[in-house]
Amino acid sequence: MSQSDNPSSKGNGKKRNSLPPARSKGGAHKHGGARRKPDNAPASPGAAVRVAAARTLAPVLAARTSLNLDSLPSGVAGRDQGLYKALCFGVCRQLPRLDALAGKLLKSSFKSQDQDIHALLLLGLYQLLYMRIAPHAAVGETAGAARGLGKGWATGVLNACLRRFQREQEALEAEVDKDPAVALSHPQWLLDTFQRNWPDDWQAIAEANNAQAPMTLRVNVAAISRDDYLAQLAEAEIEGVACPFAEHGITLTSACDVSALPGFEEGLVSVQDEAAQLAGQLLAPAVTAINAEGEGVRLLDACTAPGGKLADMLERFPGLDATAIDIDGERLERVEETLERLELGAGVVCADASERDWWDGEAFDVILLDAPCSGSGVIRRHPDIKLLRRPNDIGDLARLQGKLLANLWGMLKPGGTLVYGTCSIITQENARVMDRFLAATPDAKAETIKADWGRVSGAGRQMLPQVNGHDGFYLAHITKASA
Repeated sequence: MSQSDNPSSKGNGKKRNSLPPARSKGGAHKHGGARRKPDNAPASPGAAVRVAAARTLAPVLAARTSLNLDSLPSGVAGRDQGLYKALCFGVCRQLPRLDALAGKLLKSSFKSQDQDIHALLLLGLYQLLYMRIAPHAAVGETAGAARGLGKGWATGVLNACLRRFQREQEALEAEVDKDPAVALSHPQWLLDTFQRNWPDDWQAIAEANNAQAPMTLRVNVAAISRDDYLAQLAEAEIEGVACPFAEHGITLTSACDVSALPGFEEGLVSVQDEAAQLAGQLLAPAVTAINAEGEGVRLLDACTAPGGKLADMLERFPGLDATAIDIDGERLERVEETLERLELGAGVVCADASERDWWDGEAFDVILLDAPCSGSGVIRRHPDIKLLRRPNDIGDLARLQGKLLANLWGMLKPGGTLVYGTCSIITQENARVMDRFLAATPDAKAETIKADWGRVSGAGRQMLPQVNGHDGFYLAHITKASA
């Protein structure tokens, strides 16, 4: 998924009787007289992009699949790519609130086979609430998109619901926003978790999750300095500023297509959030110390996909003997594409890091474990997490994280270093996992991370998502006693 969606927002089944109440009660118009367009009528460009967004969102709303915007659907012009992504991201980001409003506008829910029509209603509400699109276009194009889905019967339903929302918007918003989970657009269990873990920060976390994430770059300092790359950005009329914590990072004022970045294809720069860049920064001193002794360094990047941290280490230390593993073969293809673009080399293996059948028995000097997690620190980049993640997932993930740590620890040389990270802000996956591991592992020692980013959390440091800043991320630095 792209690191940032289109910055066009303002902020920061089939049921023919699913009509709202009659107009005299604030509900739908009755339609008559005008000749109806046939179902499957050719869609206008504006309707076509909404058809595509509805088709993309329908399985996500049914909790069947993650939001995947890697490819542009057929029928959507290249110029509409930004709008398509903004619509899909936006609906997922504001889903709890949009769903609550939709519930006030419908007598009954759409049938399961009409999740695409439900998606159109949410798309219409999102445009009216959060986007700089003329209201008449938001209503007309969205309602008309039902014909592009072969469901012309829904045009009147959507038109009536959206026009009623326009008339009663203030009252409807005030009613649904009485529920903090709706007002902050998060499922109640997740909001409760944030409140327990971060009682002084939970509202700010939710607000950051609902904001558009910035586009942040990592400069390949083996090829160019950060200052020189900032100068190249300025020449290309792209505004960016040096990250405050990541020594090779640049945050752009506005997101852009990577093709517009100077030297992107030549490997001068990669897209990576500032918090994720800090993992390499934390590992670098251990590698430098081993190199100073004239010995080669053997690194393992476990759960490597999509490969940004691996590439960072290889850029910092040319000639590093690196092995990268991940259980997801499709995601490993992205790792290999990244390494090819940057002209970097590593042993890439499709394997389960909780097992040892892939290991050659030679211990590693340094290990980076970017463990599978809830993704609660990157919800703004993957807003479908709000819909797809479940409360029971957290305990399952914490047990997997502990299993991974215990298994990989046996592959680390005496005196070696392991950095544990997650893109989670839930302490059950972070500080508590490390506490249990350290208590059960006599030869493991937590090193104090002296940094001005994040805050102390158990054995590591926790970063919370920041509006216009870094994602939520946890890092811990562990060393193994010498033999």
